Amino acid sequence: MAIYIILGIIVIIFIYILIIYNSFINSRNLVKEAFSTMDIYLKKRWDIIPNLVEVVKGYSDYEKETLIQITSLRNASYDELSMDNKIDINEKISKYLYNILAVSENYPELKANEMFSKLADNLVKIEDEIANSRKYYNGTVRIFNNKIQMFPNNIIAHIFKFKEYKMFEAEAGEKNNIGVNFNE
Repeated sequence: MAIYIILGIIVIIFIYILIIYNSFINSRNLVKEAFSTMDIYLKKRWDIIPNLVEVVKGYSDYEKETLIQITSLRNASYDELSMDNKIDINEKISKYLYNILAVSENYPELKANEMFSKLADNLVKIEDEIANSRKYYNGTVRIFNNKIQMFPNNIIAHIFKFKEYKMFEAEAGEKNNIGVNFNE
């Protein structure tokens, strides 16, 4: 009789581990899906940057340092970057893009440039999409990270080497409204 109780407990523990493991896999796949969606918009922004830099370069000697920084961040091949590297680089790029857009306020001839206006409009649309996809990504990361941190799931997560994902956080400059208006 005791052997059946022990076997029953082992089966219950095995089923529990299986359910938790599958839950981790499901949550991890949701994180990857969310990042993949956000990655599409990050790549679009990545591709707009050289054109934006070229247009701004002709108008602003003052912002050369910003242009140099944003160009150096783009030196890596986007497709070869890891998920965490993409997050880190794009957080920095966001800061520099906000600087470029804010500086355009000081250059009326730049704001009047048709190419800059189109690029800026596209960039604003992409930034909105990035913000929306960032919310979804961060939500899936929060759920996944909570799962692997809670007891007793954390034991199973450690055994199967599930690691936390990094949140996509706003830089300090992004948290402030820069008040750019391209329609003036």
